[in-house]
Amino acid sequence: MTSTLPTSAAPPSAGRRSPGSSSPAVLVTGAGGPAGVAVVRRLVALGHRVVGVDADATAAGAALATVGAVVPRADHVRFVDALVALATAHGADALIGTVAEELPALAAGAGRLAAAGVATWLPDPEAVGVCSDKAAFARAMRAAGVPHPATTDTPAGLAAVGGPWVVKPRAGRGSRGVRLLDTRAEVVEAMHGDASLIAQSRLTGREFTADALVDRDGELVTVVPRWRDDTRAGISVKGTTFDSAEVTAVVAAALEAVQLTGPANVQGFVADDGRASVVEINPRFSGGLPLTLAAGADVVSAHLAGIRDPHARLPHLWFTPGVRMSRYFAETYTADDGSPVADPCEATAAVTAVRA
Repeated sequence: MTSTLPTSAAPPSAGRRSPGSSSPAVLVTGAGGPAGVAVVRRLVALGHRVVGVDADATAAGAALATVGAVVPRADHVRFVDALVALATAHGADALIGTVAEELPALAAGAGRLAAAGVATWLPDPEAVGVCSDKAAFARAMRAAGVPHPATTDTPAGLAAVGGPWVVKPRAGRGSRGVRLLDTRAEVVEAMHGDASLIAQSRLTGREFTADALVDRDGELVTVVPRWRDDTRAGISVKGTTFDSAEVTAVVAAALEAVQLTGPANVQGFVADDGRASVVEINPRFSGGLPLTLAAGADVVSAHLAGIRDPHARLPHLWFTPGVRMSRYFAETYTADDGSPVADPCEATAAVTAVRA
């Protein structure tokens, strides 16, 4: 964790895509994660100048952005200082955060960012807190009557939570720390050993994620459900968009219950009888965002428009059901000075062999 202000990982003139320095740039945090990479790629494809930042100096999204830079983690005292410095140096007028854990720090620093000319659109910290705590989220869903698996954060509460069970950390992401247990004794032992765990009744059916965007007034701009046809480490690698009034209604009710605005991804299940249940809400863009973009719902551009103009009326975004995604690995290459190295798999790249 560095205590010095970051510098650009590569100068803007190092050969990266740049439509010109006169246009304002967009600062994107979390450039090393799947959501950050997707946001950076979409903005660059649209011709925006992008400053991609991450605590990891080797973040792929930083190499894909116009400018890449390293910043401290969000829990560092100089995290916002670093963002302000980069925004000032590169002319950024808007910030898109793609990491939920950074949102409290960004909210606390929103005034300083605004003073530096950087617009933000951040969800209410209380809503973020509810979404980030799976036990609190379960209580919010129960209070609002939104279908959600029975949940307890104490071994005693298992009396009201039928099995088989999913045991997971009350604060976490992806599939890290998730265990599928079949006996009550196993669940009790796990929860006694780690007080941070919750237990839920295991849902059956087909798993989905819905990308959503809610405007500042709480109105839905879009809900784009997709089947999670194949996942690895909690990230969808194969998926298909679909249209469902049932899923859209449940997703809308869940978002309203937590009073979340901005981008969100909602995960849940559709049972064999067609009933939909919500498992969790992540207050950020999802790792499967490229599929939503490919289906026609440009939530990135709409979000950016809402950041730059808080009074903008965002149009409803439609999408095409039945669009399929199959994800594959891709690479970025940089030299010691951060300048890009040609991709040998691109048709225009010249590949040479160096003999000793």
